[in-house]
Amino acid sequence: MERRIGLVAAMAWAREKLFSTPANAALTVGSLALLYWCVPPALDWMIFSADFAGESRADCTGEGACWVFVKARLGQFLYGFYPEGERWRVDLAFALLVAACLPLAWPRFPAKGKIAALLLLAYPPVAILLFHGGAGLAVVETARWGGLFLTLVIAGVGIVASFPIGVALALGRRSPLPVVKALCVAFIELVRGVPLITVLFMASVMLPLFLPEGVSFDKLLRALVGIALFYAAYMAEVVRGGLQAVPRTQYEAAESLGYGYWQTMRLVVLPQALRHVIPGIVGIFIALFKDTTLVLIIGLFDLLGIVQAAVSDPQWIGYNVEGYVFAGLGFWIFCFALSRFSQFLEGRLAHTGRRARRTTKERQMATLDAPLQVD
Repeated sequence: MERRIGLVAAMAWAREKLFSTPANAALTVGSLALLYWCVPPALDWMIFSADFAGESRADCTGEGACWVFVKARLGQFLYGFYPEGERWRVDLAFALLVAACLPLAWPRFPAKGKIAALLLLAYPPVAILLFHGGAGLAVVETARWGGLFLTLVIAGVGIVASFPIGVALALGRRSPLPVVKALCVAFIELVRGVPLITVLFMASVMLPLFLPEGVSFDKLLRALVGIALFYAAYMAEVVRGGLQAVPRTQYEAAESLGYGYWQTMRLVVLPQALRHVIPGIVGIFIALFKDTTLVLIIGLFDLLGIVQAAVSDPQWIGYNVEGYVFAGLGFWIFCFALSRFSQFLEGRLAHTGRRARRTTKERQMATLDAPLQVD
C-alpha cells in the first residue's frame, strides 16, 4: 500500500513538474535522450573500459581512458618540480592550515577572533619558511613550485590580499575627500578596463624595467601582487554595491550613538553590506581561482600548466584528454567547495541576523514594560 501511494505521488510530481505543458514534456524527453546519449559512453570511457593499474604507456591496453598516465605523473601534478624529498613540508603547511581553520568552522568555538588573528599574522611566515626553506631547511626556489600546490598558493594569497584592499577601495570611492575618491576611482576603472593577462605581463616583464639597477622581485611575488590588485578592483565594486544597499537610517542610528566614521563602518555598515554581497564576493573568489591558469604565460606552471607540460612528453603523447579531465575535476572540486561554503555562510549569517533582531526586539519590549522610575 505504501509503495503504491509513493508511486502515485511520484507520478503526480512528474506530471506537474516535467510534463505540465507540451513544451515542458518536449524538454524533458530531449534532456533524457541527451543524457542517454552522453552518460553511458562517458562512464564506459572513464571507468569500465579504462586502465588503472600499471606504471608505463605499455600498460594502457584498453579502449578507455589511461589513468596510468595520471598515476605516473601524480606527484608532478600535485607539487610541480618541488623536490620529492622535501614535499613533506608542503603537506605539513597545508595540514597546519586545515587544523587552524577547523575551529573557525565550529559555530560555538570560543576565542574565534583570536584564532583568526593568529592565523592571519602567524601562519604566513610559517608557511613561507616551510615552502621556501631557510633556518635549517633546504631552500627550494619558487621556480620549482608548481602543480596544484602553486595553484592553491596563488589563489589563497590572492583571495586573502584582494579582499581587504577591495574593501578599502570601496570605502575610498565613497569617501567625501575628493583626492581619495579620485585616486580610488582612477585605480578601479583603470584595472577593470584591462585583461588579467596584461596585468601579469606588466608585473612580470615591464615592472623590472622601472626598478633601480640591482633590485629585483621574485617572479611569483610579482604575479601575486598583480593578481591581488586586479581582483581588488572587482572586489571594490561588489562591496560598493553592498554599501549602497545599507539604508541611510543605519548611518543616522550610528551617529545618534556617538559613533565616529570608522566605528560606524566597522560595527554597523560593513557587517550588513558584506552580508548582502556574499554571493558576489565568492563569485570573485571562484573567478580568481580559475584565472590562476593564466600564470603560465609568465613561466609559472600551475596545475593546468604542469598538465600541459606532461602531455607533451613523447612517452605520453595522445593522453592529453586524461590530463585535462584530471585538471578540470580538480578545479571543479575546489570551486564547488567555495560555492557550498558561500551557501553555508549565507544561511549562518541570516540565522545570526534574525537572532540579533529578535534579541533587540525583546530588549525593547522589556524596556517598555519596565515600571517608570521616578527619582
